[in-house]
Amino acid sequence: MPIVYPSMKASDLFRILRGLGYGIDRANGSHKRMKAEGRPPLTFAFHDGQTVPPGLVKKTLVKDVGLSEEEIRSILGQK
Repeated sequence: MPIVYPSMKASDLFRILRGLGYGIDRANGSHKRMKAEGRPPLTFAFHDGQTVPPGLVKKTLVKDVGLSEEEIRSILGQK
């Protein structure tokens, strides 16, 4: 069964990234450069109340962070 990526508030996606070990390296306005040990750096460019569409949630978790399908299912609470 394919993973269903939900839209979510930027603050929720930011919380997921923090749970994966990402921390803010530097910030400029709404753009936050984030780093985590053993993971690629990424730029998070959303305001907290903004809704992140499903396609960008998928891109962030799969391409930017490089999570496996199992890890994504666990984070999103899917079986």
